[in-house]
Amino acid sequence: MSSGTRPALTRVVRNIPRIAVAAMAALALTACGSGDGKTESKPPADSSSGSGVFPVTVDHKYGSTTIDKEPKKVVTLGLSDHDAVLALGVKPVGAIDWFKEKPYGKWPWTKDRWGTELPEIVGERDEFNIEKIAALQPDLVIAQYSGMKKEQYDTLSKFTKVVAQPKGHEDYQAPWQDMTLQIGKSLGKEAEMKKLVASIDARFKTVRDEHPEWKGKTATVGEPYAPGKFAAFSPKDPKMNFLTEMGFVASETYLKALGKKTIADLSSERLDVMEADRTVWLGTPDTEKSLKADPLYKKTKVHQEKRDLFLPYDDPDIGAALSFNTVLSIPYAIDQAVPLLEAIK
Repeated sequence: MSSGTRPALTRVVRNIPRIAVAAMAALALTACGSGDGKTESKPPADSSSGSGVFPVTVDHKYGSTTIDKEPKKVVTLGLSDHDAVLALGVKPVGAIDWFKEKPYGKWPWTKDRWGTELPEIVGERDEFNIEKIAALQPDLVIAQYSGMKKEQYDTLSKFTKVVAQPKGHEDYQAPWQDMTLQIGKSLGKEAEMKKLVASIDARFKTVRDEHPEWKGKTATVGEPYAPGKFAAFSPKDPKMNFLTEMGFVASETYLKALGKKTIADLSSERLDVMEADRTVWLGTPDTEKSLKADPLYKKTKVHQEKRDLFLPYDDPDIGAALSFNTVLSIPYAIDQAVPLLEAIK
């Protein structure tokens, strides 16, 4: 994967092709060998952390889903959902491609957890391959950090259990804790997941305690994906959430510019949106060089006062870790990013 072929990787695909619901449902049902929406499953494993809690009912954006027994074959359709599943020792049989990594094996926080058991790639971002999902015959589909549409949910629900995005939040803007705990409950391991979430919350508290000077300081996060153009991410985006967990807050200008948007594509003329006590840019060496050469960027106060920070997506994988912002990637992100933020005076 070359750095020059990966502009605006974290941007969400907005225009999702419509699914031919009836046709896909028919194919899916055939693949599963049942028309009653049920799939065969092995008896639950004798596990104190999972089998004794079923059935469980999980509320989500499109209603609620009752999972009768411990899932054996799980497909994740959220961009980062597989991290939380792996954290509980479960390897998804299917997952979504995001960073053109198949299957994300390079990331240091999940590489060992995948091992040699690799998932089938069943789509890219919100474009799900229903045929591939059906062929895997999953007994649970999880879609938390996703933009799954009701049409897609209905199609998948015809042949498997589906837990959609957390309710009460815009797509891609639910707190990482909410998505993580919902995944834990779906797998019958809510108690175990609560402990993992608590351990991450404790790490963030340690950072806040060690850096009281960051409390209330403003921060923004963006990606310069083309000359003269950049993306600004929602104040509720995982990348911004990472910074606010350490005490930073979004500036008023930033809040106003983004509103409820997940992402705002802006030109250099709107670099005022990114002015803050700390401005974090994600990208590649090429996009960093391009932005620093922009005459309008050179005039920004945050750049002139050296309060901007450029984090690469890979080598090291800091930008990717912030983008995932999961129970597995956050410890890596803290270890890598905090020293860099400390260096800014």
